[in-house]
Amino acid sequence: MTQYEDCIIFLLAKAYQKAHAHFKKRLQGQGLTPVQHLVLEALWEEKGLSAGDIGKKLMLDSATLSGILERMAERGWIIKESDDVDKRFIRIYLGDKAKDMKAFLIEERERANEEILGALNLEEKVLLKRLLRDLRG
Repeated sequence: MTQYEDCIIFLLAKAYQKAHAHFKKRLQGQGLTPVQHLVLEALWEEKGLSAGDIGKKLMLDSATLSGILERMAERGWIIKESDDVDKRFIRIYLGDKAKDMKAFLIEERERANEEILGALNLEEKVLLKRLLRDLRG
């Protein structure tokens, strides 16, 4: 084995690429990316978040998130509305499309997770998730 094949940076990058490509393929028919799916997940959990709130939850910078939210709004996945109290403040809500597709999209995520982790037993899956959370910090 070469040195780079034993490097954690290389191993994590290749695992990410494989998992991301797999999930991207599953979402392609819906016109969503994996990151856009994460935005929906955050909004399914809590309605009316600000872009800043979503960015903190998903660890995304505002420049990246701004474009993502704009594309999602154009395609009807989300709705941007001014805050009732402070009109300068924008809140993000789920569009009808996202509400209607929630069960299907969550099922797609769960299937993708199972397929990606299919070679691992339950103990290994739990350990891997714990280790990845620890590395995330």
